[in-house]
Amino acid sequence: MRIALFTLESLASAEAVHAFVAAAPGRIVLLGHSAPDRGAQLRRHWARGGAAMIPYLAANFSAPGLLRRGGRLSDLCRAHNIPTHAVRDVNGAAMVEALRAARPDLILSFHFDQIFRPETLELARLGGINVHPSLLPRHRGPIPTWYSLAEGGTGVSVHVLAPRIDAGGVLEQAEIPLPPGLSVGGAARALHLAALPLLERALARLPAQPNAAPLLPYCPFPDAAALRLSRVPLTRWQDWPASLFAPAGGW
Repeated sequence: MRIALFTLESLASAEAVHAFVAAAPGRIVLLGHSAPDRGAQLRRHWARGGAAMIPYLAANFSAPGLLRRGGRLSDLCRAHNIPTHAVRDVNGAAMVEALRAARPDLILSFHFDQIFRPETLELARLGGINVHPSLLPRHRGPIPTWYSLAEGGTGVSVHVLAPRIDAGGVLEQAEIPLPPGLSVGGAARALHLAALPLLERALARLPAQPNAAPLLPYCPFPDAAALRLSRVPLTRWQDWPASLFAPAGGW
């Protein structure tokens, strides 16, 4: 199977995505990493969630500068001649051209923050699937582990991509109990790693008919008031293993 993999370079998913590619690099024909206007995103999230969001956003958007050289996804792709693309618009002309050249059987979204249009998904014979760290249809949205930790019921889902956020039918799903005290970011890291066997099972089943489920309400980034009331920490640096990071003193 030829897979076009799309991801967000993030501490929350870096280990899992790296392990997925390393397990069978020959099946990855394209890597797209999200690179929209981060300045605009940061300003929008600051306005909604306040200063409490900044460490969480840094962990999600600063991985390329933090990860240990040799363990970066870009290094792995370079070693296996996998074409990589900075994706400002996943439905734009440049990405459409790259997908046509790569001729993937499947588009895989693994912690990716852009929405695929139907005509983009049609560029892959099997369409697309997504890894989502919640028990869908609960907690659709960009920060599902915050809601899962706050409300209970942590797990992962592999579902069909649809042109609406986290709305496609579920192919594989599992409840994943987590140790107490994890931050939102630490929980996301654990759940993305736990998703790997489910993802492989979903790939082995394709093409498959997903399980239909009701579309529950979308869960946006929490606002400042919700964050003040929550006892769930967004991120703690002790939740990230030291092996992820570049050594002290630079490269």
